Amino acid sequence: MDRVKVGIIFGGATEEHPVSVKSAREVAKHLDFGKYEPVWIGITKTGAWRLCDGPAEGWEDDSRPAVLSPDGLLVLDDGQYKSIGLDVVFPVLHGRLGEDGAVQGLLELAGVPYVGCDVQSSALCMDKSLAYLVVESAGIATPSFWTLMPGEDADPGQFLYPVFVKPARSGSSFGVTKVSGPEELAGAVEAARRYDSKVLIEEAVVGSEIGCSILGNEEELIAGELDRVALTHGFFKIHQESNPESGSENSTFIVPADIPDEARTLVRETGKAIYRALGCRGLARVDMFLKEDGTVALNEVNTMPGLTSYSRYPRMMAAAGLPLGEVIDRMIALALTGKSR
Repeated sequence: MDRVKVGIIFGGATEEHPVSVKSAREVAKHLDFGKYEPVWIGITKTGAWRLCDGPAEGWEDDSRPAVLSPDGLLVLDDGQYKSIGLDVVFPVLHGRLGEDGAVQGLLELAGVPYVGCDVQSSALCMDKSLAYLVVESAGIATPSFWTLMPGEDADPGQFLYPVFVKPARSGSSFGVTKVSGPEELAGAVEAARRYDSKVLIEEAVVGSEIGCSILGNEEELIAGELDRVALTHGFFKIHQESNPESGSENSTFIVPADIPDEARTLVRETGKAIYRALGCRGLARVDMFLKEDGTVALNEVNTMPGLTSYSRYPRMMAAAGLPLGEVIDRMIALALTGKSR
């Protein structure tokens, strides 16, 4: 039986490049090479697409130029481009140009099935302000929030502090600041605008941050065990730490989440409702706040959550009896059967 040829895209020309490479390395460790023939496509920090042997150190130096087209992956070889057919693509990309619908649109144009959310849901989930509006319209709570469009300034006197200031369309907590008073607001907005011209200001919700990993489409959804992010100080930003593999500087992850069974059911069902309302397919991690009064509000949705050795999504799935290798199998199967779109 022929192996399924899987194009695995990783890297990217954004701040999340290192996280993507780490995720791709975990995929390489857990991919069943008896079933799949990987075609590794790395995107350098400058945005060049390269065919390589995998995401090991130095992959940029031992690689060839490549470009995706409706004829397959075109690879430059001895001055000529030759085509490599792909059965499916797994875009192991995080943040801008990876989770925002850009790569998904390219794959749609190329006519290649792909793992994960489609163009519309990827773009929607990436923009936190738009995701909040859709989720609110579905009757699900979100934090109170304000948006600043390019060139707009905020009146520091209009907010009750603390608030969080963040890029509207970024990930892994890049550009996020917890603002304790009005004198800190302008600097926080400036920091957020290094990553996105559109800025979100939102209330600081009092409660526990609970994650829900989801796999599947429409009514057939699998939710992993929930986790709780326990913070000693600050806010969760493990992907920006110097050595996250050895543990976070300010957070630990409790899996299964140490919350009452009634709350567990509410969080899981709310996570699935958010996933469906935003049109998610394939997989996503839905992060929510479990408030002190027992109610639940959306925090954010990650349509291609981290798959690193320290990431939350694979840990939650493994706790539910689904190791990463099996999760990868299911994601690829969803894409190949066309159920992911």
